[in-house]
Amino acid sequence: MPYRRNIFSKILMTITLLLVPVLLLYSYSNRMTQQAVEQQIQSSALNQLSFFLYQLDSNIENLSMFPVILSSDPHIREFIEVAGNPLSGLLKAQSRITEKLSLQSVSSSWSNDLSFVIPSAKKVLSSNIYINGLDQWPWERPVRTAWTYDEDVSRGQPIGTFIREISEPANVSNTQQADTVFQVRFPVQALIDQLDRYKKDKMSDPFLIHPDFKPVFNSTSSSSLTEPMIRQLFSQTLADAGQERMQIDGQDYLVSYAKSRQLGWYLIDYVPVQKMLEPITAPNNLFNISVGLLLLMGAVASYLLYRNVQIPIMTITRTVQRMKRGDLSSRIDARFKNEFDHLSQHYNEMAERIQVLIEDVYTAKIRTREATLKQLQSQINPHFLYNSLFFIINSAMMDDRDAVVAMAENLAEYYRYSTRVENQTVTVRDELELVQHYLNIHNLRMRRLTYTIDVPETMMDEPIPRLLLQPLVENAIVHGIEPLREGGEITITGEQNESFNRIVIEDNGTGLTDRELRSMQSQLQKQMTEELSRGTWNVHQRLQYQFGEGSGLTFRHGSKGGLKAVLTWNRNNEGKFHPHDEGG
Repeated sequence: MPYRRNIFSKILMTITLLLVPVLLLYSYSNRMTQQAVEQQIQSSALNQLSFFLYQLDSNIENLSMFPVILSSDPHIREFIEVAGNPLSGLLKAQSRITEKLSLQSVSSSWSNDLSFVIPSAKKVLSSNIYINGLDQWPWERPVRTAWTYDEDVSRGQPIGTFIREISEPANVSNTQQADTVFQVRFPVQALIDQLDRYKKDKMSDPFLIHPDFKPVFNSTSSSSLTEPMIRQLFSQTLADAGQERMQIDGQDYLVSYAKSRQLGWYLIDYVPVQKMLEPITAPNNLFNISVGLLLLMGAVASYLLYRNVQIPIMTITRTVQRMKRGDLSSRIDARFKNEFDHLSQHYNEMAERIQVLIEDVYTAKIRTREATLKQLQSQINPHFLYNSLFFIINSAMMDDRDAVVAMAENLAEYYRYSTRVENQTVTVRDELELVQHYLNIHNLRMRRLTYTIDVPETMMDEPIPRLLLQPLVENAIVHGIEPLREGGEITITGEQNESFNRIVIEDNGTGLTDRELRSMQSQLQKQMTEELSRGTWNVHQRLQYQFGEGSGLTFRHGSKGGLKAVLTWNRNNEGKFHPHDEGG
């Protein structure tokens, strides 16, 4: 029968069709807006970083002019010319030059040291009191005409420092060859202070990097983020300025960089993309919530409009479908307080009469089936018995007394249980004991079979039909485990809830294809054929008849590559049998 939409679904579809175009249009507009805003924010982030770097370069360039200014100072020129005069004159000139160096140094907002060196006289004058007036200097070191990173140890401990020098004459290669060398230096801490000030204003995390030196971070940088960023940046050729998208620890970051024209270092800054898009995300979420509320209000309105018609029809339809699937106990219990109550009453009376007639027919059939089952139980599988007896004979010949005793005990318990036909209803505990004896016999014979039984104690006393589990375990061994050279494993687990009990028998054998699995499952609903064993088909039919709707046997692919058989029976439908019933 083709599916026909009811009135309730039509109303919902109408409301949905009205709102979906609005949602799609807003989504498209929001995506375009988001892309435009994202590009603007990215451009703004790079411009701010470039402007900050321009300020840094301007300050560093001002420091670069200090040696030039000093080289043109008349007092310093005079000191160079009178360097050979009496000591008192030199000391007075040296004091005046030291004062000039100090005044020139403090004229900058950055902490810096200015030094004046005469290599021929081994004289060093500096605003740094730790080296002023000494004759110690790296005289053979090349003149650093460009800003160079080094470590200053004049204050007793290594401090990262940027240094620049000019010499007279300008074309000499090292300090020893020069007549005069003017040096300016500033510590890394000056850059750190500027980075901290920029971070405070912009809520960002800037730092400086160079491929040949360790990075210069601000005082609160996170190494867990900056280290992978540095590795990714140096893994490629960087332009003078640009931006990169990076993913670190599952989060996207926008990384902006620009190269200092004074230092040659790269200034890096990054910001989480999610944080960058927060101004767009909040209105978008608000709109989505509003659309969701409109859909919900439309669903509630349509439900309230049609509940007096649609719900009664759906209830009656479900009950009829349950009757069609074989649940003869299905009744319409709902009260609609309208004309549908009269229809429900007549339907219940009709269903009750049908149930009485069909149960009479099924009672006759089940008695015939139980008689056949008892006959099958009374027959001993000669092949299984012969193999077990030959195992006992061989073990006895090998003087393996423990194996003989174990096989005999399990074999005796197995046949004592399987040949009893007087009571067809047992507990889960009894069935699991039989299965355990059966598995022990195969384990003694095969030496490559392991098994695990994990059934909760609350299920052990649940009543079930006799010989319900052994046929499924036998199928798992014969068709799943025996073809494996390395042996296999069978797992039996149990679970229950308020409505159903379940026992799952799973092997790690060869398993079935999807087509074979569907064919086996479909055969359970038909008459017994050669494709499906009598025991497996019987298990499914007995569960369905005795426990009603939702009960039966299903097959699935196992998690270990084999086959999984799931037995399910209804806990609330126990009226058809009891543990002490005779003959089922």
